Amino acid sequence: MLDQQKNMFREEAAELLTDLEASLLELEETPTDQELVAKVFRAMHTIKGSGAMFGFDDIAAFTHEVETVFDLVRGGTLTVTQELINLSLSARDHIRGLLNPPEDGVVDMAAGTVLVQQFKALVPRPKEAPTQDKKVQELATGGDGESWTYRIRIKLVESIVFSGTRPDSLIRELAELGSCRVVAQTDSIPLLEDYTPESLYIYWDVVLSTDRGIDAIKDVFIFVEDDVDLKIDVIDGSEDGEGDVNYKRIGEILLDRGDITSAELDRILGENKPIGQKLIDSKNVDPGKIEVALYEQEMVRASRAQRQSQEAAATVRVPADRLDRLVDLVGEMVTIQSRMSQTAIGRDDAELISIAEEVERLTAELRDNTLSLRMLPIGTTFSKFKRLVRDLSQELGKEIELTTAGAETELDKTVIEKLNDPLIHLIRNSIDHGIEAPQLRVSAGKKRHGTIRLAAIHSGDCVVIEITDDGAGLDQERIRAKAIEKGIISDQDSLSPQELYQLIFASGFSTAAKVTGVSGRGVGMDVVRRAIESLRGTININSDPGQGTTIRVQIPLTLAIIESLLVGIGKERYVLPLSLVEECIELKRNQVHEAHGRNLVKVRDQLIPYLPLRRWFDITGEQPTIEQVVIPVSKASASAWWLIG
Repeated sequence: MLDQQKNMFREEAAELLTDLEASLLELEETPTDQELVAKVFRAMHTIKGSGAMFGFDDIAAFTHEVETVFDLVRGGTLTVTQELINLSLSARDHIRGLLNPPEDGVVDMAAGTVLVQQFKALVPRPKEAPTQDKKVQELATGGDGESWTYRIRIKLVESIVFSGTRPDSLIRELAELGSCRVVAQTDSIPLLEDYTPESLYIYWDVVLSTDRGIDAIKDVFIFVEDDVDLKIDVIDGSEDGEGDVNYKRIGEILLDRGDITSAELDRILGENKPIGQKLIDSKNVDPGKIEVALYEQEMVRASRAQRQSQEAAATVRVPADRLDRLVDLVGEMVTIQSRMSQTAIGRDDAELISIAEEVERLTAELRDNTLSLRMLPIGTTFSKFKRLVRDLSQELGKEIELTTAGAETELDKTVIEKLNDPLIHLIRNSIDHGIEAPQLRVSAGKKRHGTIRLAAIHSGDCVVIEITDDGAGLDQERIRAKAIEKGIISDQDSLSPQELYQLIFASGFSTAAKVTGVSGRGVGMDVVRRAIESLRGTININSDPGQGTTIRVQIPLTLAIIESLLVGIGKERYVLPLSLVEECIELKRNQVHEAHGRNLVKVRDQLIPYLPLRRWFDITGEQPTIEQVVIPVSKASASAWWLIG
C-alpha cells in the first residue's frame, strides 16, 4: 500500500514539476504577476507537504527552503529577479533528481546544499517593527517579530484517509509555525455499531501563537482545502489587553466559539453545579431540532464526500503497461473478428453474417475507444521545449522566443515518447544554425530577438509538425560544397533545392565551422531521420535564404493498430497498410496481351507501369484470369504500382 502511495506521489509530483517549470518561465516574462507567484508557491507547498506524508523527507526539507522564499515574494518582501528564476529552475531540476534518482542511485546532494545556501542568501534580515498602518496586512502575512494568537478549529472530511492524507502531519506542520496547544475533540465519535475504522470522526481545537499570519496557517491546508472545514479567529494581538492579564471566562469562550447560546449560558450559570455537568444536563434545545441538525450535517458531509468521490473518479490513473496490454488484446480481437467475417461470408449463412457484422461494429467501436485512451495532447511535449530554448539561447548569447500552436493536437502516447528526442535535435539546430546573433540580425534589418514557431495540425490519419525559424536560412552552396567534400555527391551532380536540403540528413554531415557543445560533430540529423522513419513518418525542409527555414515532419496518429489490406498470391498472403492504398483495379488476361509483354496498364486513359509481385517473389502456380492492381495513395512517391494475382 505504501509503495503504491509513493508511486502515486511520484506521478503527481512529476506533473507538478512540469507545471512549475512552465509557471517559472512565464513568471520570468511577467515578474509582477502575483497569480503566477501564488501558483509557484502552491506547487512548492504541495510537493513539500505530500513529500513529508509519503516519506520523501529530503524533498520536503529542500522544497521548504524554496517555498519560504516564494512566501516572501508573495508577501511583497522580495521581488522576482533573474537570479531567483535561475535558482528556482535549478531547484526544480534538483527535486526531479531526488524524485527519480539516476541509474547509479547517486544524487548530487552537494548541489542541493549550495542551492539552499543561495536561497537563504535571498532572505532579508529582520527589520524594525512595522508601523500601525501595516497592521491589516500583517494580520494576513505576519510581521517581523509581531506575535498573534489564533483560535483554530480543524474539521477534516471523514474519508480523508482514503486519499492518503495523514492528519497528524498537518497538525505537526501547523505546530511548526509557533507555540500551540492542540486538543482533540471526540464528541462526534458514533456508537460502536455505527463506527467505521477507516473513517475520521475527531476534530481539533488549536490555540496558536505565531508571527507568521493567517495566510501561513491557511497554507498548511492548501492541498486539502476542498476536504477541510477550517475556522480561524484572532483572539489576541501584540497590543490587545495591554496591562490586563485577565481573559474571558469559560462561558464567554464557549459562547464565542458558538458551542452554546447566550440563553443557555444565562440559565446554566444560575445553577449550582460544575459547568461541565450543567452542559450535560441542559435540555434547552428540543431533541428533534438536534436530530434535524445532525441529519443536515450528515447529509451535507455525505453529499460533499460523494461529489469528491465523483471528482476523484473523473480521472483514473492507469499504469502504462496495463494500457498497452489492453491495446494488444483489442488488436487480437480485431484479427479474430476479421477471420469470423471471412468465415461467415464463405459459408453463405445469412444469420452468421448478421452476427459477424454486429461483432465487427462493436469491435471497431471498442478499437477506436481503446486507441483514444492512448492519445495525449502534443502540448505535453511542447511545454518541455520552452526551457530548452531559454537555456540554450542564453548559452549561445542569442535572444530567442518560442511560440507554439496546435498544442491540443492529440497523438498516440508511444509516438509522443519517441518524437521527443528528434524534436529536441531539430530545435537545437534551429537555435544554433538558424537564428543569428542579435547584432547580426539588427545589421540585416531584423528584430534583435529571433522566433522559433512550433506548430501541430491534423492531416487525415497523420499529424504534421512544423518547426519554423526566422533565421538566416540554409546556404545551398555551402551544403553542396560540404557534400562534395564528404563524397556524398560529385561536382557534376545537378540537384534541386529540396534534394540539396535532404543531404543534411546524411550520416556525419555538418556545416558547422567548429565543434561546440551544441553542434558540429555531424551527429543528430541522421538520427532524426531514422527516428522519424521508424515512426513511419517523413521529414521535409523548405528554406528561404536570409528569411528562415521550415522543417515539416509528418507522422501517423498511432502505431498501435494499423488497418491493412489482405492480399493473396497463390497460397501466399500479404498485408499492405491501408493508408497507402488509393484503390484496386482489375487486370484481365486480354489487357496483358494488348500490352505485348510490357508491364503497363491503362487507367483512365493513362498508361501506368506495375510490378508483378508473383514474379518478384518467385511464386509458382497457375496465373489467374483476373488479377488486381493496387494503386498507392501518392503516385509521385511510387516508382510503380503493384500487381496482385
